[in-house]
Amino acid sequence: MNRRMHKGLIVLGWLAVAAVAGLGAANQAMVAAQSEVGYVITETGVPVEGNFGRFDAQIDLRPDKMQASSVSFTVDTASVIFPATDVQRELAKPDWFDTARYPKAEFRSTRIRALGADRLEITGTLTIKGRAREVIVPVSLSRSGAMTYATGKLTIKRLEYGIGLGEWGDTSLVDDEVQIKFKIALSGMASG
Repeated sequence: MNRRMHKGLIVLGWLAVAAVAGLGAANQAMVAAQSEVGYVITETGVPVEGNFGRFDAQIDLRPDKMQASSVSFTVDTASVIFPATDVQRELAKPDWFDTARYPKAEFRSTRIRALGADRLEITGTLTIKGRAREVIVPVSLSRSGAMTYATGKLTIKRLEYGIGLGEWGDTSLVDDEVQIKFKIALSGMASG
């Protein structure tokens, strides 16, 4: 084996080690057991919290190259959890999530900006019940051991997405504004 080929194999070996060690790693994996997606609605003036049991994310955050980063997130709308079971059954119906026709809500990033101090601004398209709207999601990053947590809140207007139609369109019963809250645990994100 000549010297140049030997040197090339050494460089390839180091690149493989760096990839396995997660240096500059992309496509971080969501750790579902440590992640959560919830919401807060206001029903007749009283805040009510719930969450979703099933969701998935494809995340590729590159702190040194934000223009190449991307986030894609889907929520199984049939996995909605509400404190009252009769309301939870209602949420699957056409006036609400219409889970038979629209089983997923989806967010896809179009731009990610680093704001400094472990804060991001993620612009993208949120699609619920086939209705797409551009939203801006503020995200904070924090580390605990090998895990990175992305947390944030976003307020949407449910009627823009066709959620809570018919008699439920009365905003004195259920407020139009809904706060979406999330904490996503990520493995494989390089520190720095």
